[in-house]
Amino acid sequence: MGRENSKNVWVFIEVYDNKIRNVSLELLGQGRVIADQLGEKLVGVVIGDNIAGLANEVIAYGAETAIVVSGNEYKDYSTDGFANALTALVKKYAPSVLLIGATRNGKDLAPRVAGRLETGLIADCTDIEVNSEDRLVEWTKPAGNMMSTSICPDSSPQMGTVRSNVFKKPAPDYNRAGEIVAEDIGTKADDIRTKIVEIIKTVQGETVNLEEAEIIVSGGRGMKGPENFAILKELADILGGSVGASRAAVDADWMPYAHQVGQTGKTVKPKIYLACGISGAIQHLAGMSSSDLIIAINKDPEAPIFNVADFGIVGDLFEVVPLLTKEFRRIKNG
Repeated sequence: MGRENSKNVWVFIEVYDNKIRNVSLELLGQGRVIADQLGEKLVGVVIGDNIAGLANEVIAYGAETAIVVSGNEYKDYSTDGFANALTALVKKYAPSVLLIGATRNGKDLAPRVAGRLETGLIADCTDIEVNSEDRLVEWTKPAGNMMSTSICPDSSPQMGTVRSNVFKKPAPDYNRAGEIVAEDIGTKADDIRTKIVEIIKTVQGETVNLEEAEIIVSGGRGMKGPENFAILKELADILGGSVGASRAAVDADWMPYAHQVGQTGKTVKPKIYLACGISGAIQHLAGMSSSDLIIAINKDPEAPIFNVADFGIVGDLFEVVPLLTKEFRRIKNG
């Protein structure tokens, strides 16, 4: 699609358990910034079942318009159903920019839509801004030990998937007025080639939702082995948090990839991030340095993690962590 007649910034609104995912709300905030810079409107696209009530939330978080595609065929995410719907909407309305969260579903959906539209896609971005000279969106993403910035000058929409927690979620204004547009794509159940038979939630694995955790207790190479992550889990459970891991710990098969924090893992922004036995390689810092409060425990006083930590404890984590767990349990039990 050409850029000549394209207009408005779109955000695909991902819904899970009938709630809007945080990354979509974050993108509404940044989408608002981009739309204002381009002098265009911000539009949120919601696809799902029984989701009409979410349209007002989309407007409250900054959109002028919420486009709603609702039906039982969209009850669960499917590649066919969602790609068909989003592609049809883009062809009808011709937005200039389309932002999608870099979630599992977003990473599945975005390339298929981009392929059908014959436009470019910049994946896994950590920043987006408008170039004032040519009014193109610049997409920044990790590239090994460097950061790369890309543009898509010749086709439309300019598309990108964006990581969670790289933009601040805006404060909602439920007094904002906006337009709600209901669209019927005409997708039938037979058009969807896959069917979800059963959803099984596991304790450890891909269902770990570190991106939305408020407290994360992470371990690195200093944990010395997979069995020692039990002390981190015990502390995390007391605090009501989740367990994370550095790439070194994941590469050593001490923890599943779903727990990996960093440039090649998940970008997190909890209220408290407790780094245990993590040296602080730049790739790890890229995924957690925006945390509200960072506490580091490491035997090496020169470890780079202390450069970003709000509080640091130079000591043996195998002594410090059990003491923290004991004290927090005492406080919790009154």
